[in-house]
Amino acid sequence: MINVNNLTRLYGEFKAVDDISFVVNEGEITGLLGPNGAGKTTTLRMLSCYLQPNSGSIVVDGKNTMNEPLEIKKMIGYLPESAPLYGDMLVFDYLMFVSEIRGIEGTESIKKVAEMCRIKDVMHKSINELSKGYRQRVGLAHAMIHDPKILILDEPTSGLDPIEIVEIRELIKELGKRKTVILSTHILSEVEAACDRVIIINKGRIVADDKTGLLGTSGADNRIIIKISGTDYDSLKSGLMNISGVKKINHIDDKELIAAEVFYDKNLDLRPEIFKLAGSKGWIMYEMKQEQTSLENIFRELTERV
Repeated sequence: MINVNNLTRLYGEFKAVDDISFVVNEGEITGLLGPNGAGKTTTLRMLSCYLQPNSGSIVVDGKNTMNEPLEIKKMIGYLPESAPLYGDMLVFDYLMFVSEIRGIEGTESIKKVAEMCRIKDVMHKSINELSKGYRQRVGLAHAMIHDPKILILDEPTSGLDPIEIVEIRELIKELGKRKTVILSTHILSEVEAACDRVIIINKGRIVADDKTGLLGTSGADNRIIIKISGTDYDSLKSGLMNISGVKKINHIDDKELIAAEVFYDKNLDLRPEIFKLAGSKGWIMYEMKQEQTSLENIFRELTERV
């Protein structure tokens, strides 16, 4: 459906997006995950033909964004982080206005998106009267008014309260059954709750790309939490770093014990070696817990590497 090849975008000498490539398959909900300033919004703006890349290409359903941007825009519904709504208009009038711009006749498309986005009860209200959650829904209805094949959503739950966040996530999952969806976020739970696949981007480059449930098998290293007594942190760190496969050790604050988190190659199990080390040194082991790989751990590890 979407093929991105060696995409680069510069702002002056700054590379906001740095030679990225990925494919989005039809019917997927793909999360573009990264810290603030990672290049997510710039990538989405290029995908939606709002910006042109300095180099590389984007092909959407066989059409190149450089040569056929208007044809691609017809296939895409784009919701930026701040939905561009006219606050003094009634919701119905606003959607009617958008329909007319799109050349859509009648009100059937408005009724359809109002039902899908669950805004039927506020169609008679001014947009300025609506909560942030309902304004996001109106923006989503705007993006969907022409029944696009692809939805591109930039931080769709930004600024919403917990109830509104859950409602928007459920709506996105429902839409993903009928459309290809790409959403950007820096909220980890957003990706876990709504996405089939995650692309992690940091400092303009892709650092991971996999199915949401499989990312742990190809992403961050394994991690063990250790809590001991009978030594100090420097001695613990020195002993652990002599074990083959250990990559990094972080200190953990603990008022009673010496504690550390140990990162090591994902194909190893270092617990026996750590236990032997503690025994040989006469340390008392209070805890040795292998942490289950989570998206939070993966995200932190991958974005710290670059």
